[in-house]
Amino acid sequence: MIRPQAQIRMRVALFWSDCVKQTVRDHGVKGLYRGLSSLVYGSIPKAAVRFGMFEFLSNKMRDESGKLDSTRGLICGLGAGVAEAVVVVCPMETVKVKFIHDQTSANPKYRGFFHGVREIVRTQGLKGTYQGLTATVLKQGSNQAIRFYVMTALRNWYKGDNPNKTINPLVTGVFGAVAGAASVFGNTPLDVIKTRMQGLEAHKYKSTVDCAIKIMKYEGPAAFYKGTVPRLGRVCMDVAIVFIIYEEVVKVLNKVWKTD
Repeated sequence: MIRPQAQIRMRVALFWSDCVKQTVRDHGVKGLYRGLSSLVYGSIPKAAVRFGMFEFLSNKMRDESGKLDSTRGLICGLGAGVAEAVVVVCPMETVKVKFIHDQTSANPKYRGFFHGVREIVRTQGLKGTYQGLTATVLKQGSNQAIRFYVMTALRNWYKGDNPNKTINPLVTGVFGAVAGAASVFGNTPLDVIKTRMQGLEAHKYKSTVDCAIKIMKYEGPAAFYKGTVPRLGRVCMDVAIVFIIYEEVVKVLNKVWKTD
């Protein structure tokens, strides 16, 4: 007899494979890469703002020995998340979500990323790229707060009483994957709300709170965790890679620009 947990995993696997099959069948392999251009264009400035702000805040909040505890890591991560949400993530995510939704419609009106941006700004003004700002700030702020809290806690645990102990990139990757998983389970509901607020049907909702209420009322609490499994796989790998790159780049910069 198959256990309930195994049945759930089997259903998720079947759903995931069916989703991939239908996407490839209807739109070809390139259908799996919808919204890629806007994601790529936003990744570089997003990472720059996030880690730049984290470094700035963490350098201000370290103790006399130069150590950053997990609580302060959470605060610095929160600040980094809010900064990237306002400066980069909200406009880029709005464009990305609109572009993906448009491409799934019967008659797509955006011919590409830049054309889509021009059309959105032309028809809705600059504020058209800032739909769901509140939800995005909440999502990104909590996202990075959780990730940096977990990463800081794991790094401090691994180093123990030796602050100069080096961390192998593979270990950093594992820590990053754990941090990514924690952020997925911690703020997927906010991600669902943010996506709804930035989509082509955002006009249905009066505000972020109204969106949350309507999802709960008409779809139930389970709707707040739609897409958790595919997001879990993507985010864990994404965060692991990003933190490995971040840590290795910091090591190089510390060697190039030594400070007293």
